[in-house]
Amino acid sequence: MNFNEFNLKKEILRRLEEIGFEKPSPIQEKAIPVILEGRDVVAQAQTGTGKTAAFGLPILSKMQKGEKALVITPTRELAIQVSEEIFRFGKYLGIHTATVYGGSSYARQIKHIENSEFIVATPGRLLDLLKSGRIDIAPKYVILDEADEMLDMGFLDDIKEIFKFVPSDRQTLLFSATMPAPIKELAKTILKNPEFITITKKQVTNENIKEYFYVIDENERKDALIRLIDYKNPSKSIVFCRTKKDVDDIADFLSGAGFDAKGLHGDMDQRRREEVIRGFKNDKIEILVATDVAARGLDVNNVTHVFNYHLPLDPESYVHRIGRTGRAGKEGMAISLVTPHEFRALSRIQKISKIVLKEIPTLEDVKSSEIQKIIEKLSTVEPNDKAISIVEELQNEYDLLTIATKFAHMLFNKEADGKEKIGKSINEAKRLIERSKKQNDRGGRNNRNRRYSGRNSRRGRR
Repeated sequence: MNFNEFNLKKEILRRLEEIGFEKPSPIQEKAIPVILEGRDVVAQAQTGTGKTAAFGLPILSKMQKGEKALVITPTRELAIQVSEEIFRFGKYLGIHTATVYGGSSYARQIKHIENSEFIVATPGRLLDLLKSGRIDIAPKYVILDEADEMLDMGFLDDIKEIFKFVPSDRQTLLFSATMPAPIKELAKTILKNPEFITITKKQVTNENIKEYFYVIDENERKDALIRLIDYKNPSKSIVFCRTKKDVDDIADFLSGAGFDAKGLHGDMDQRRREEVIRGFKNDKIEILVATDVAARGLDVNNVTHVFNYHLPLDPESYVHRIGRTGRAGKEGMAISLVTPHEFRALSRIQKISKIVLKEIPTLEDVKSSEIQKIIEKLSTVEPNDKAISIVEELQNEYDLLTIATKFAHMLFNKEADGKEKIGKSINEAKRLIERSKKQNDRGGRNNRNRRYSGRNSRRGRR
């Protein structure tokens, strides 16, 4: 099946072709036709299965002039990600998106809401704006994204309150990776005769890809990247960064370290972009440094490694990134650098992948690995007549040990350097991850308790 079969607007189909969307994922294949019919939907699907496109594409295709859509997400990071995806899909429709979350200017967000068709918001800030009367919206479409995570974070009462402010004549979509009892109860109260869609797939990522993550401090990213490239010795790899500025910075950094590295991002003109892609495909560039958007639709064989310089904000991006390796039945490797600030994003990725915690090799490990690689390579080499004649000629001047030592030096001329140890040990990383989980659990309980106390105090005043 392909996207043309859904009869989406031609502007959307044109955009999907540009950004490399070819075949719909299972959740997209099942959800898009039902949403286009106007039905309410409860969809249970793991994060990373393409849910943003599953609800975004049909709603963009259905929207009439003057209509608005509201997407409610649990976190600021996910709100930004969804907003960017919707904006990207709606490029040729002239769609505007507003991202609404706490800690940012009220005035700017209110202005964006007034001028946008798609509003993507976190529950707390959205409810604040609605209850204070700063905004008055009547969305035709309302989507709850990652409903179970909003439950875990203590936002369920906020969600129920928000639905008092939206019209009853609406299409409502609820997406959740799991279906605990409170989410099922919520679905009964806010949806009308919904279609239930379940995509059961425990693991979304490719079995041929080995996935590892390394816990580091923020100031260790560049050192860690070089160390892992030296140790893994990829023949063709992609380094993914979040921003265009990071792409330029890391491409220059790797080039300065002696690698054939080039950047790829949206600000490059078409001629330069094609030149870089051609060089990468033809093995003239060994490391491509790219943003998610720039790498969409990039079809290159024999990519041995994918490096996530920053962990992507959502699992869907992670799945797309690492899918650049491990193709056509070949093995690939995906390596992610993770700081403690990225543990929440990591936990979402862990739900759909087999990503394993590892420790960054020491400098001594890298040196030993390089020596071992040379020894292994030597065992496979069959000397030819020319090689024999060179050694015979050199024997007139040097003994065999000296000749062998000089050749070994020529092979081993790019010795790794840097700090002996980079990043956290496995035990240190595990302790940090466990501590982060406990803090998040406490945060969710505190959110629930604050909201419960607030309701009681309001009842008391009445």
